[in-house]
Amino acid sequence: MKIIDIKVLKGPNYWSIRRPKLIQMRLDLEELENHPTNTIPGFRDRLEKMFPSLYEHRCSVGTPGGFFQRVDEGTWMGHVIEHITLELQTLAGMDCGFGRTRGTGNKEGEYFVVFSYMEEDAGVYAAKAAVRIAQALINNETYQLQEDIQKLREIREDTRLGPSTGCIVDEAVKRDIPFIRLNKQSLVQLGYGIHQKRIRATIASTTSNIAVDIACDKEETKMLLEAAEIPVPRGTVIRTLEGLEAAIEKFGYPLVIKPIDGNHGKGNTTNITNWDQAQKAFEAAKQYNRSLIVERYITGYDFRALVINYKFICAALRTPASVVGDGVNSLQWLIDETNKDPRRGYGHEKVLTQIKVDDFTWKMLNDAGYTLDTIPAKGERVLLKPTANLSTGGTSSDVTDEVHPANIFMFERIARIIGLDICGIDIMTSDLRTPVSENGGAILEVNAAPGFRMHIDPAEGLPRNVAEPVVDMLFPRGSAGRIPIIAITGTNGKTTTTRLTAHIAKQAGKKVGYTTSDGVYIQNQLMMKGDCTGPVSAQFVLKDPTVDFAVLECARGGILKSGLAFQNCEVAIVTNVAADHIGLGGINSVEQMAKVKSVVPETVFPHGFAILNADDDLVFKMQEGLACKVALFSMDENNPRIKSHCEEGGMAAVFENGYVSILKGNWKIRVMHVKDIPITFEGKAMHNINNCLPAILATYLYRDITIEDIRAALISFVPSSTLTPGRLNFFHFKDFTFLADFAHNPHGLNLLGDFVSKLGYPYNVGVISGTGDRRDEDIRELGAISARYFDEIIIRCDKNLRGRTADEIINLLLEGIHSVKPDVPTTTIANENEALEYIYANPTKGALYTIMCDVVAGALDKIRELKEREGM
Repeated sequence: MKIIDIKVLKGPNYWSIRRPKLIQMRLDLEELENHPTNTIPGFRDRLEKMFPSLYEHRCSVGTPGGFFQRVDEGTWMGHVIEHITLELQTLAGMDCGFGRTRGTGNKEGEYFVVFSYMEEDAGVYAAKAAVRIAQALINNETYQLQEDIQKLREIREDTRLGPSTGCIVDEAVKRDIPFIRLNKQSLVQLGYGIHQKRIRATIASTTSNIAVDIACDKEETKMLLEAAEIPVPRGTVIRTLEGLEAAIEKFGYPLVIKPIDGNHGKGNTTNITNWDQAQKAFEAAKQYNRSLIVERYITGYDFRALVINYKFICAALRTPASVVGDGVNSLQWLIDETNKDPRRGYGHEKVLTQIKVDDFTWKMLNDAGYTLDTIPAKGERVLLKPTANLSTGGTSSDVTDEVHPANIFMFERIARIIGLDICGIDIMTSDLRTPVSENGGAILEVNAAPGFRMHIDPAEGLPRNVAEPVVDMLFPRGSAGRIPIIAITGTNGKTTTTRLTAHIAKQAGKKVGYTTSDGVYIQNQLMMKGDCTGPVSAQFVLKDPTVDFAVLECARGGILKSGLAFQNCEVAIVTNVAADHIGLGGINSVEQMAKVKSVVPETVFPHGFAILNADDDLVFKMQEGLACKVALFSMDENNPRIKSHCEEGGMAAVFENGYVSILKGNWKIRVMHVKDIPITFEGKAMHNINNCLPAILATYLYRDITIEDIRAALISFVPSSTLTPGRLNFFHFKDFTFLADFAHNPHGLNLLGDFVSKLGYPYNVGVISGTGDRRDEDIRELGAISARYFDEIIIRCDKNLRGRTADEIINLLLEGIHSVKPDVPTTTIANENEALEYIYANPTKGALYTIMCDVVAGALDKIRELKEREGM
């Protein structure tokens, strides 16, 4: 068996709306298609021995052991691999439970193996590892499963958000605030467009830069606090050994030496009691900064207070990684036993982190005269790390409820003095039950980007939801950080509907970002060229801080390749579903294509609207099971579906008596006569009348977009090669006319042909092509439609033949043409530019040359070049 490809789905998709994070692996079982599991000797026993926990997988049986029952009965290897991928991730600390295995329909033995993931890279690794494991089990070969599990743990720790960032994101998601991860580290955008906020770990976009700068300068922090009568250790800044000697003479032992801008305890040495230790500490700190702080070592316990939005939230007692001797066993044995605590795990996977012996550990042991073979006395606590960071094996205990009111006042005052809205304060004192100013304690540091893990997962005491006040600060109650999103899908008409919808919103004063098949636009400025109908382009708009209204064209390809870029939208439009792209990406029927398109309306909020084409059976059927409201549009106000819908109080947009109108129950609002709407070409372009209807209805749903705004936009939306590139673009030459259009499938070409037939040109020439990755019957149908509408046909080929030869495409088109009109004049000119040059040099006087554009921008540029040449 072999993996053909792996796709990472990151948003609502063909397989699931509510489980957006899925891996889709296309797997060819090859010869194994003929060998279900019950025909492979010993396979079931080997599988259960390697993965006894698979017993919990219920599978379709619905009871524990259900999956093994399916294996005993005989199931295919793709199904087994699906379950292995899920269990691998679960064993590595990523609990995943959704999976599907379905035939692709392309060939026998080829399957889509679909399963959920938590971290993208881990999901991809699990897919590949599961295939290796299955093959090893089939072949009865030894396999090192623990190596895969450990690798998955490492990938998880390298790629996932840390516990601090992660808990803020989780809190935002609970409130339906969307997020976008902006890099592979901890930079995250919360909210969309103009309402977005950003966090990097626990620094927010509201956090003062100067406050972070002050907090990172320990001496400056200390100076400000001391000036405000906050108790701090006495100390000074040094750069040389001479300065160190002077500091020791002034302050005496014990001392602390640390870099002036250190963090996470890097370069810190505490409880220095002699010159030899001081020299070593000096050299260690010099690795991080030339300027060092030397200050009096304050004895007591290490506490951390957390202040958010200048309000005290919680406090924790922190203890460095340590072991307690039993008088019998060595330090190494005690460390190993401590690491067996089920609460300890790899990285951040559990409440506590395993203790690793590193350079800091060796230094502390050497200073104490110990080795790992030393047997500490019974009850002796041996510290293994100089700081109490949880990431190095330390522990924390919540003490929030014990903090004295005077200390709370002091902590909030410190945050104000430094100016930090998310502030971690390190205190060394005997306890926080009494005022630090009275018990001999001191403030050691003030931290920007304080870690939250010690508070959300303390080893002892009450966990604190410290993410809640952060999200409260960024998004006051009632604010979700969202902008309106109108998502548009369908086979034909998407781009024109998108552009018109965006134009209406702009007319109403919105700062619109929109995506189309020819580019991404921010406030009508083209930012990206090309087919931009996928999730990357949509995120480009949603990330833009100037946008307050998004209109997103969502095509089949992006949905199948990655899913949608958003989890929810306010309005979704489905224009139609026709036979295009059938046979690609595992979609082998128009009904399956309708399921792909239905992903978009399924993401609409319950308070939002799915706007569906009542003239299209497959689109109309999409309303079944939707949780949102439904509005309809139709070219016939007497459509029974429209009548029934409006009788029940529903909303619709229709073409009636020459007008585009909105129906609200029994009421009718006539928006405009189609002859006054430029894009309809005085009502001749029926497909553009159809495109107007959902655009009008979608924008009318927003209370701050008025009928007057809609009318003004319809009048000013004048078709042209700049405003609507590749959509009914006319170029009038001296003796003939070019009409350039992106019609590229039978449904679209039929609509184009109908329009052309109403224009009254004496002679119509079609410049047609076929797309190589479409079905034979689809390419033939393009030829047949062309023969019905055109007096003469020029066949040309696309730049990208998509898996066929030019001759194959040309012959299929000719078959279609001859099936309708065998004697129609036909010329073949493979290159598009050469075809245009031929027409320019040999025009039929008064003729209309209708060209189906392959690359819209390239065709339009060539036609403009010819137009300029004519004017010379």
